[in-house]
Amino acid sequence: MEKIGKKLNMFNIFCLGLGGAIGSGIFVLLGFGIGYTGRSIALVCVFGCLLMLLAYLYNVVMSSLFNFNGGDYSQKAMLFNPTMTGFSAMVTLANGLVFASYSLAAVGYIASVIPGLAPYTKLVAVLVVTLLFASTIGGSRFVTIIENVMVVVLVVAIAIFVFYGVPQVEPGFWSNKDGGFFHNGVIGVFSAMAIMGWACQGTTMAPVSMVAVTKNPKRTIPIAILWITVVLAVLYALMGYVAGGVLPYAQISGANLSVTANAIFPQTLYILFVVGGGVFAILTSALGGVAMLRYPLMQIAKDGWLPKAFTKTTKKDFPWVTQLTLYAISILPIIFGFSLDSIISLVMIPTMIMNAYLNVACISLPTKYPEQWNKSVIKMPIPFYKTVCILGGLAASFVAFNLFKDLNAHDTVACIILLAVMFGYTYLRLKQGAVSKKKLEENRITIIEDALSCDAENAEIKIDA
Repeated sequence: MEKIGKKLNMFNIFCLGLGGAIGSGIFVLLGFGIGYTGRSIALVCVFGCLLMLLAYLYNVVMSSLFNFNGGDYSQKAMLFNPTMTGFSAMVTLANGLVFASYSLAAVGYIASVIPGLAPYTKLVAVLVVTLLFASTIGGSRFVTIIENVMVVVLVVAIAIFVFYGVPQVEPGFWSNKDGGFFHNGVIGVFSAMAIMGWACQGTTMAPVSMVAVTKNPKRTIPIAILWITVVLAVLYALMGYVAGGVLPYAQISGANLSVTANAIFPQTLYILFVVGGGVFAILTSALGGVAMLRYPLMQIAKDGWLPKAFTKTTKKDFPWVTQLTLYAISILPIIFGFSLDSIISLVMIPTMIMNAYLNVACISLPTKYPEQWNKSVIKMPIPFYKTVCILGGLAASFVAFNLFKDLNAHDTVACIILLAVMFGYTYLRLKQGAVSKKKLEENRITIIEDALSCDAENAEIKIDA
């Protein structure tokens, strides 16, 4: 067992969080953001990071008030009513859709090096998804080893992209010529911020999950999240500056970073960037997601939100029903021809609806838990705090609205059906008694009591060495 002196400090959390935040989103969506707003994508990346920090405000607030061993899961369980608990469970299941976008994006990068694959995008994308899910059969340790190698290569690829690209940005970057700043006006900026939300949203997730193993977490976690957001904003702004400034707007609008990379790199470095940057960024996110979703979905099934069949495992405890279901969800958008950005929107819109609820629910925390509020690292007048919580709810709603308005007719119908099924299925499971409201409340009370007792006893939480 590891003693308290071995717990993670601010630097550890910062590095872990920044590594988790830099993922596939910037490689997948930067071209779409440029399509909406042109060269102002550099500013959009900065404000997008701040917007998503506000949209995930509940993570910051809750981590400053309580020590939750269950991280984000415990935070949600404390704030949700039964209906929103079920909706959250359905959002977790719907996250399987995002693996379709990962595979399509990976094929896009590979096809930039092997153009002959382009006509077979759907077939190759399904194959990529299949290999992703097959890799998880080897267990979490196998996935972790692959992840560690690819993350190192990814960071190096981003650094080289910025280093090579900044000197090659065209003169007049700050002008308002075609494809320049504020292309498509304010509406374009709003749309770009919304679609870039997927790339900018990871600043809170990893730090919040490490509360149990962090030294002085109620101070360390919130402050680390703020620093992660600042550094990520600067890094993404530099990438946006290069991506938006090297080539004409028509060439980069809606394209992935391989187009810019081809213009700034010699051939060898270009291939290394496409594989080590684009493909590895996508696969690290995809592998991590496939591995991490299995256990929450099994717990969701145990709580009654999904049929008991979802709890079935092989003799080696591999959750084959859960993984097979996620696999089916992942290939459906590919088969039905959904575009990469529309798949992201279908996942983000329900998530932002959920976040809007969570942020507004934080308004009552200072009144309910005055002792924790007085000791919090967040120091502000309560009226101002409540205003910030409302702004957090509005930020999440802003992202959801702008993503929804930019969907085409086909995708709009799909989104409405998805939301209706999520809420309808939640209502049905509660009405059938498949999920016990009493148990949900007992679980919520237990989580609150554990968090409060941790504060009262100033307990030293030990972790495995």
